[in-house]
Amino acid sequence: MAAGREILAAGGSALDAVTEAVVVLEDDPLFNAGRGGVFTAAGTQEMDAAVMDGSDHRAGAVAGIFGPCNPILAARAVMERSKEVLLIGEGALAFCREQGIVFADEGYFYSARRWRELQDELERRRIGRAQNGGEIGKHGTVGAVARDRHGNLAAATSTGGMTGKAPGRVGDSPIIGAGTYADNATCAVSATGHGEFFIRYGTAFEVAARLRYAGQSLQQSAREVIDGLAAIGGSGGVVAVDRTGALALPFNTIGMYRGFVRDGGPIHTAIYDEPYQIGSQ
Repeated sequence: MAAGREILAAGGSALDAVTEAVVVLEDDPLFNAGRGGVFTAAGTQEMDAAVMDGSDHRAGAVAGIFGPCNPILAARAVMERSKEVLLIGEGALAFCREQGIVFADEGYFYSARRWRELQDELERRRIGRAQNGGEIGKHGTVGAVARDRHGNLAAATSTGGMTGKAPGRVGDSPIIGAGTYADNATCAVSATGHGEFFIRYGTAFEVAARLRYAGQSLQQSAREVIDGLAAIGGSGGVVAVDRTGALALPFNTIGMYRGFVRDGGPIHTAIYDEPYQIGSQ
């Protein structure tokens, strides 16, 4: 968050701020993105990422890749250096190599903790034990949204997916309008949660659509969308900022690692339902 704040404070763009914020999180093995990506049921790692510029709806995304240190930089390259929006698998990797994206070997991405999580999940399935209630541990997608001093919005999201996911499974993070969306006229949204639900209900776009067509506030829209997912079994949350600078960080799980910072103010972070003011500037 501090990395993104520094860019905005220096007059940089929202797009640069969200990209750099996610790069920092991808470099930290504590988060389920980049270096900390979880393992599939086959013991492999497959990562997804997306970025979107609200000023002109440019977007770039990658899915099912392994090797690039920072999948979000791969997504940014797709947006800026190709005619495509979403590249997957080997084609995406070939593009990344052509563009000079930095790669790392398997050892860089390996985490004993993540490997244990996979073994625990496989054992749970083998014996038919129900999933526990620790929703915080189920999702670890990282994301950032920002509004810069010119009023431009941007969103970026990166993930390793879900522990024990089927090889080839793609969640909502790289799907524009599901896990990532930005539109200067409404808001920027980055989501984390059970991706299949977020894809089916177009969660990120739904938040924006309620601002545009129903005249809802960002907090009302985001809260109602996330509560609606809970009603059908979809767990997770979003971070969002609208064109006025208002913020919303709702979730329907026990907790969600999150934070925000305003121009000249302190960084606020939280996990559970701690009360703090996140309204308009």
